[in-house]
Amino acid sequence: MLTGYRLMWMVVMFDLPVITKAERKAATGFRNALLDVGFQMSQFSVYLRFCTSQAQVDTLCRQVGQALPAGGKVHIFQFTDKQYERAISFHGRSRQPAQKAPDQFDLF
Repeated sequence: MLTGYRLMWMVVMFDLPVITKAERKAATGFRNALLDVGFQMSQFSVYLRFCTSQAQVDTLCRQVGQALPAGGKVHIFQFTDKQYERAISFHGRSRQPAQKAPDQFDLF
């Protein structure tokens, strides 16, 4: 049974060097790799993805690991859906409603 305690959110946060042209290209490639596996940008260096199982989280962690550029720092956090829905978000000074899990999945 899928519950808010089994459903997961992944957050990938990173700080990558972008001084040289090669570093900028590597950073852009990493961001594009995150988008390609279904992450959405929350902030420029913070990406989120909803997952339905720990196995899916593990698979995505491997895929993120394979896309890592040579330099910089990358952190991957995992939260249950119940924990994530307690997040407090603001846009400017306006408090935003909690982000809910997607109702359905898009199949390509």
